[in-house]
Amino acid sequence: MNRSTAAVIGALMSLAAAAASAQTTVKEAWIRGTVAQQKATGLFAQISSAQGGRLVGASSPVAGVVEVHEMAMEGNVMKMRALANGLALPAGQTVELKPGGYHVMLMDLKQPLEAGSTVPVTLVFEGADKKRESVELQVPVKAMNAAMPAMKHSGH
Repeated sequence: MNRSTAAVIGALMSLAAAAASAQTTVKEAWIRGTVAQQKATGLFAQISSAQGGRLVGASSPVAGVVEVHEMAMEGNVMKMRALANGLALPAGQTVELKPGGYHVMLMDLKQPLEAGSTVPVTLVFEGADKKRESVELQVPVKAMNAAMPAMKHSGH
């Protein structure tokens, strides 16, 4: 069985995880669902690289543009920006892509992404040796409000 077949079987068995290879592992991947006119959403996951490397790119047939982004405070304003050099993956450590932090942004969506559906996404990693590895995932779509922080209201 080749690696991509194993990855597809792994994704189908647990829908939330797919083993890539010994070098890079992607776990608990999910995409936030969208509504009809929404043209962008985020992919979140836990990524670890045995030897270290970078997440340098991504693509999906459901999106015209897919970029690796970070949310960061600039002064007192939260800004989102693409990481031109990719996201560093320190050797042996898990890097979490999560709402409000690092994430993969799917933009120019071609259709709404409904909770319960699955979206094909290819992540591209570059190892410390500069070799590139593509990891194909079948990522489950979760409800729009998944993992959103609770809004707290005070006063009347």
